[in-house]
Amino acid sequence: MKLHLGLAGMVCLLGPAQPAQAQAAQPMTVQDAARMAVKQHPAAEAAEARVRGAGARVDQARTGYLPKLGYQESWQASNNPVFVFSTLLTQRRFTEANFAIDALNRPDAINNFQSQVGAEQMLFDGGQTRRQVKSAQLGVGMAKEQRALTEMELVARAARAYYGALLAEEALKVADASRASAEADLKRAESRREAGMATEADVLSVRVHLAAVAEQIIVRRSERDVALAALNEALGRGLDTPLQLTTGLQPVAPPTEAEQERARRALAARPEVKQAGLAIEMSQTQAASARSAYLPQVSARLAGEANRGQFVKQYGGNWFAGVSLRWNISSLYTSKAAIQEAVEAERASAAQKRQLESGIALQVRAATARLQAARERTATAAASVAQAAESVRITRDRYENGLATMTDLLRNESAQLEASLRRVMAIHDQRVAAVELEMASGSLTPDSEVLQ
Repeated sequence: MKLHLGLAGMVCLLGPAQPAQAQAAQPMTVQDAARMAVKQHPAAEAAEARVRGAGARVDQARTGYLPKLGYQESWQASNNPVFVFSTLLTQRRFTEANFAIDALNRPDAINNFQSQVGAEQMLFDGGQTRRQVKSAQLGVGMAKEQRALTEMELVARAARAYYGALLAEEALKVADASRASAEADLKRAESRREAGMATEADVLSVRVHLAAVAEQIIVRRSERDVALAALNEALGRGLDTPLQLTTGLQPVAPPTEAEQERARRALAARPEVKQAGLAIEMSQTQAASARSAYLPQVSARLAGEANRGQFVKQYGGNWFAGVSLRWNISSLYTSKAAIQEAVEAERASAAQKRQLESGIALQVRAATARLQAARERTATAAASVAQAAESVRITRDRYENGLATMTDLLRNESAQLEASLRRVMAIHDQRVAAVELEMASGSLTPDSEVLQ
């Protein structure tokens, strides 16, 4: 359904939008919106939590360098001859009387309260601990790049929602202006009818048009409300939070950087490319860790224990120290399979990185093309607006002099409205394309020039 707008009813379509809730809200630029999204959106909080979690995994991996300490407390009681004999020795209470045959064969039951403290230190593990720490550190790097990607996506999403809300507000303004123009046309048609210079058909035509405009206002108001709610969601706020948008829909300056240079910069700056590089390094580290399973492990152990006939009496203390070498020969085949898995994972990561780089170059080219097309559309629409306004002026004069019909006037006003809307939409698409180009380049932040 088409809207009709007269020259006298036109408003400035490119000025700042002023939502109905503006009086209760703080002014907000598109940069303010981007900063707010990065600061308080739940996605940003989740990304930061993943970085902290990855850092905790590094601390956990580093514990492999520390000795393993243990403490154990136990109680046992038995009249088993072997148990009694050995327990008396460990409690250092064995006497000559315990060599008696009856005492050896049929001893009385004995208690043993045992406290054990032990420490085991890995001396050599083939570099497994070191590589586990490195893998965890690479995980931190990947989490940080994911956080950077999330922040860029939040900035882009906030900007798109902001410009979408501006566009919806401008569309509502146009509908309101079209109603004012149609009401003026109705008065003009009624005056001419009273003067006998027009028929009832002219009046009915304008009234039908007014009904159509009223329907459009309802639709545009609903679209505006949904767009404002979508912006609040992109900012991580309640959907009904009042908004006052102060950045207008103005054409953005054309990019000065060549497409090839921008693509090269994107390959160095995009978080996804950095993540792919870290994934390759992670696979290499995992392969090296799997190869270390071919090597033995050497560890040292120190333990001390106290054995008591009563909980605090009849004490006997002992200690133990030793060095051990462990070599799990049966795991060599498993290690070989693990190495092959890591090698294939490295190949897959390298292939994904090449695919990603090609896709990024395409994103840069597509965003550049959309931005250029939107700029050309803006220039074409601006010329159409001027031509349509002049056509409406001429047709209105002709109608006043009885040389044109009301249908001609409404048709030209509709063409003027459509030209104005096309211009606003072209500017909107231009702003969004500029944001997408900056994101494709890997340099989109709340302080980017495309948001100014």
